[in-house]
Amino acid sequence: MAKYYDVHPDNPQRRTISSVAETIRSGGLVAYPTDSCYALGCQLGSRDGLARIRTIRRLDDGHHFTLVCQNFAQLGQFVHIDNDVFRAIKAATPGSYTFILPATKEVPRQLLHPKKKTVGVRIPDHTVTQALLAELGEPLLSSTLLLPDEEEPMTQGWEIKERLDHQVDAVVDSGDCGTEPTTVIDFSDGEAEIIRYGAGDAKNFE
Repeated sequence: MAKYYDVHPDNPQRRTISSVAETIRSGGLVAYPTDSCYALGCQLGSRDGLARIRTIRRLDDGHHFTLVCQNFAQLGQFVHIDNDVFRAIKAATPGSYTFILPATKEVPRQLLHPKKKTVGVRIPDHTVTQALLAELGEPLLSSTLLLPDEEEPMTQGWEIKERLDHQVDAVVDSGDCGTEPTTVIDFSDGEAEIIRYGAGDAKNFE
């Protein structure tokens, strides 16, 4: 049965955030809010967490997982960014964007796109997510909480708790966080290619 955490959206309770972080460090899988709908998250090196996300979402090997990072310095440890791409991404973060970039050796092999050796990265503009990332001190391995055969991601913490009670270890609820997933931009070849239009304004990348 999943633990349910009711977190203040503007002033997240430190003790609660610490408890969620400890669940993640212990190998747990959590559903948590971001600036563009809910996501499933686990520790970066958790093979079990990765497998559980794949099972819940029925994902194939070609799916790009996302490393949700606290800041640009952290993001830079996990992907290769040239100067032009650096400026474009820096101007758009934090925000509702996911960027696909060539991965560094810091990224576990099982997270990489099998052919491109790329990974998704993002820096969310969300108080609760940022508090959790600060407590963890490392990125969250994440995927949008979009269930199979459904067109929109889940948005209500209580509903997630009800439906995924025996599939996740914790649900973090800080109120509404929207239904639109991130805008996804592929920079793996050095040029911006918009893979998905979403919550982030894509006009600067077109």
